[in-house]
This record gives sequence, C-alpha cells and structure tokens, in this order.
Amino acid sequence: MNRCPISYESCSGLYSARGLKSLSRQLSDLKKLPFTSQELRQEDSARATKMSIQGIQPKLSARLNIKAQQFDLVDRGGKYIIKPQIADYPEVPENEDFTMRLAALAGIEVPMHGLIYGRDKDLSYFIRRFDRTGHKGKIHVEDFAQLAKQTRDTKYRSSMEKVAELIETFCSFPVIEKVKLFRLTLFSFLTGNEDMHLKNFSVIQKKNIVTLSPAYDLLNTTIVLSRPEEELALPLNGKKNNFRQRDLVDYFGYERLGLPEKIIDRVLREFQQGHARWSELLDISFLSAEMKKKYHQLLDSRFSRIFP
Repeated sequence: MNRCPISYESCSGLYSARGLKSLSRQLSDLKKLPFTSQELRQEDSARATKMSIQGIQPKLSARLNIKAQQFDLVDRGGKYIIKPQIADYPEVPENEDFTMRLAALAGIEVPMHGLIYGRDKDLSYFIRRFDRTGHKGKIHVEDFAQLAKQTRDTKYRSSMEKVAELIETFCSFPVIEKVKLFRLTLFSFLTGNEDMHLKNFSVIQKKNIVTLSPAYDLLNTTIVLSRPEEELALPLNGKKNNFRQRDLVDYFGYERLGLPEKIIDRVLREFQQGHARWSELLDISFLSAEMKKKYHQLLDSRFSRIFP
C-alpha cells in the first residue's frame, strides 16, 4: 500500500480518493507533473520576470486543469503555487507540507495544500492561493512589510512587538487577531521556524473586515540549515534565541499582547495535549528517517522549554 501525499492516508494508487476530492470533487485521478525537480527549477527561472510571486525558494504559478486531471503551469491567473525541491536544501517540500499540517492541528488556519509527484517521482509542494476567488477575482491582501513601509530587503528590520503594533493599527478586531498571533508565534518557536519575517505575516480584507490571513510559508528551518543561529527571525523581548516560557508566554502573551489568562491557558493546554498527535503525524510524514529524527528531537527540546 502507498500513502497519499495529499491526505496522508493509505491508498492503492498514488493518491487516495479523499485526497483528490479535497482538491476538486470532479477529480478521479491526478497526473504527475511532467517535469523533474531540476526542470521545475529551470521553469521558475524562465518565468521569474512574468510572475508576481518572488522569493529565494522556487515558486511556480499553476492552475488545476480538471478536464486533463493535472496541474498546468501558467504565467498569470494561477490559483495554486507549486514549490519544487531545492538543490542545496534537502526535503523542503516535505518539510513545509508537514509543518503546515501541524499548524492546522494547532488551530491555525492554513490554505488547502499537499504534495504532488513529478516525472522523476520527486515530490513538490502545492498550496491554494487565498488571495484568489471565483474565475478571475482577487482578494485584497497586504503583507506586514508593506504595512510597515519596509521592503523585501529590509523585511528583517522589525520585531514581534512591531508585528503586534501593526495588528492593533490595521485589524478590525485586534484582540481576536492577537490571540492568533500568540498561537502562531508559539507554534513557530516549537517547530523551529526561524524565518517568520515581515513578509510572512499578512492581513486580508473581506467585506470591509481586516483580519490576519491564513498562515503560509511555515517550515522547520532549523533542521534544514547546517548551522542555525536564531530561533525567531524577528527579535522578541530584545533577543532572537534562548527563549523560555517567560519570554513567549509571560512577556509576549500576558504583558505585550495583553491576553486574558484563560485564553493563554487554553492555547497552552491545546499545544501540550497535541504534542503526542504531532509526533504520530510526523512518523507517517514524507520526510526521511533522518529528518524525522531531527524533527522529533527539536519538538521534544522546544516543548521542554515551554512546558518544563
């Protein structure tokens, strides 16, 4: 039996029926991407000047072709983003997909996402764009670099306190969004995501209500980098590493965000109770045995610092 890279459940083919239906009820199959990982990276380079999506990680715009039962790469109008394997960093698609699944378990809203096979049987990560609606509709989204009047080159010149300030300034119901920020910040620390810079936070506007967007670009960078030096991309309480409960909970949750004790207790209880389920999901993920071991070790270490 195989395991479906979209639903993580056992299946006889490449994908389970439930995995396919989560993409579209009209899908009965999904063809492999007609590219190798290297060819996808070459496609990214060739299309870079035509796309609005930029970044270090290769990203390709795609649409789901129901009739052909496949993803088609497009220059414009794509409702999905596809991220292939990275030459210099191992298993990033598998890592991002798994970390996004953990986020959903942790009560964080994430877009529909999964893994898809290429012609060389390598896995690429795909995610549905949350800023697209209908046939050609767009939803207004701004990342926090834009809100803070920073650029791609200055996206690290900020702090988690500034992120909280931007929520207070721009969100319609800041108290609700600050609970989301606390949950996401704690999650990023626990899962070794040291790359949550300003462009990895966004607000989305629907019906004149401004909220935090669904989470994206969640990745355990600590196990990918050879010599990780930081634990958060943006300083919190004046530092970027050696975080303890007093920094993330006492200072950020209670003092800076001003969250009620019952809310913080509920979030902490959900994380603590979810640790075992995270480990179970990690064991059936598409990461290699070596990467699973590293991820397990990091989770155990980080949890021990928040829940001594």
